[in-house]
Amino acid sequence: MLNRFKKMDWMMLIILMLFMGLSTILVRSATYNNSSYSNYDVKTLIFYGIGFAVVILATLVDYRLILKVWYVWYAIGAILLIMVYFLAGETNGARSWFNLGLFSFQPAEMMKLFLIIAIAAILGRRQGDPLRLRSDVMVVGFVAFVPFILVMIQPDLGNAIIYIFIVLGMLWIGNVRYTYVMIGLATVVGGLLLFVTLFNTYNTEIHDYLKEHEKVHWYERINTYIHPTEASEDDRRQSENAKIAIGSGGLAGDGYLQGDSKNRKFIPYTYSDSIFVVIGEEFGFQGAAVLLLLYFLFIYRMILIAYQCYDLRGSFIIIGIASMMVFQIFENIGMMIGIMPITGITLPFISYGGTSLLLNMMSIGLIFSIRAHQEKYQMDS
Repeated sequence: MLNRFKKMDWMMLIILMLFMGLSTILVRSATYNNSSYSNYDVKTLIFYGIGFAVVILATLVDYRLILKVWYVWYAIGAILLIMVYFLAGETNGARSWFNLGLFSFQPAEMMKLFLIIAIAAILGRRQGDPLRLRSDVMVVGFVAFVPFILVMIQPDLGNAIIYIFIVLGMLWIGNVRYTYVMIGLATVVGGLLLFVTLFNTYNTEIHDYLKEHEKVHWYERINTYIHPTEASEDDRRQSENAKIAIGSGGLAGDGYLQGDSKNRKFIPYTYSDSIFVVIGEEFGFQGAAVLLLLYFLFIYRMILIAYQCYDLRGSFIIIGIASMMVFQIFENIGMMIGIMPITGITLPFISYGGTSLLLNMMSIGLIFSIRAHQEKYQMDS
């Protein structure tokens, strides 16, 4: 057991502790003098405490045992996605959360890790040989398509798009043929063009139908992606105020707890999805640059561990996790500075949220398990 702990990546652990400190102070600042969100900073520390326990437990578990029953995890995730649509209450126009009293649980978040495990098990059968179209690429596509559709109908476009980037990253590292890449790109582009054409052609009919069934939120999210300039007034106001607030921070920022500007008051979820606004306003360009540097070092360590794996399945898992986090970081920051549409994607390890944080900590624990059990894998093989 002690040898397993020694094989944990200590640089990643140190960065995780820095993330914990940053998240706590930023959540505190975002909820300062707001009684509706009191003690969110304390809850963040509690979530991190649970998260570090999850990291330790996951490190001790041999990841190959998890891979052996990948279909069980995948089935659990799919069942939860179906249940949340029928049993969960509606929040912000979407059915995405189970309210469990003390906390809320979002199955779409957990499905990310289950999908990564499933795809890694499927790709691992080839042992690095070029992937076959029907028995490998199309199987992976189907495995991803099911949760993608289930999450889309909630609707939760942010997490659905993350599934796509997970698949793309893992197929690329899984030695997919360039001809299949071209076929895939042509299919995706053709499908998107067809969808956009039909959406634009029957725009009014789609809007009226969804409004009649109280699903207009779904239409607004799709319309925002296709026509960013026609985004809803709330999304436009959020984007404009976010850019103004971040820009007002300048080089060094206004100072901790000093950034509660007029613009920031009109930005929703500054403790969660919009927390990058707090960083930019209170710590300026320097604070944002430090955060991005920490993310860079964190992802670099992941890729280094993936490169050192003897078991390709371990490498696939790590690349899937890295793909997931890179896109989330890019999308979250991008939507706050106006280069990406507004979505509900959180900033990994920084935004307030129990489900997303525990998922990310579980992912890191799985990476540590892969690193800790490589020597045993080499001896067995």
